[in-house]
Amino acid sequence: MTDVGSHYLDEAQRQLRGYKRLGEGAISQLSDEEVFVTIDPESNSIAILVKHLAGNMRSRFTDFLTSDGEKPNRIRDQEFEITSVTTRAEVMSWWEEGWERVFSAVAGLQPDDLLRTVTIRGEPHTVLQAINRQLAHYSAHVAQMIFLAKHLRSREWKTLSIPRGKSKEFSAATQKYDKGLLREEQRKSSA
Repeated sequence: MTDVGSHYLDEAQRQLRGYKRLGEGAISQLSDEEVFVTIDPESNSIAILVKHLAGNMRSRFTDFLTSDGEKPNRIRDQEFEITSVTTRAEVMSWWEEGWERVFSAVAGLQPDDLLRTVTIRGEPHTVLQAINRQLAHYSAHVAQMIFLAKHLRSREWKTLSIPRGKSKEFSAATQKYDKGLLREEQRKSSA
């Protein structure tokens, strides 16, 4: 289990860092006001999504191996409320604190921990299952953030992945890079 377990933990951390980077890529394109925009009465703003993610992260990953992932002091419904005095800086502070909690907890895990049992709302999960559950949850909300930011930016949106209509160029560049050609071309062009 050790080799597979080590690989899994490395991959989980890589994916989590990727979700954080994507979320930040979406947020960075928005004005302070746009961070708080909802597109209809039933939707969430990016600020609300961040507050919810941070609350979830704090609850799930505080004392991850030793206490239930739904902490008694978590008031989930309040995660979906933002006051008029909430600032972008406060939202970004929630974001950083939440991710720091996740990264710290996952970095502290050993491969042998993956089959240990933890609980979330009294329901037993292996550590591996609990991490997978959070990977799915975080990716879903980061995707919502990207969708909303893309909607708000419209034509001004800067893609976070391969631009539309640029797949061939991306694949060609990837193949060159894989063969070491891109580095050589870059070296020549800078000389």
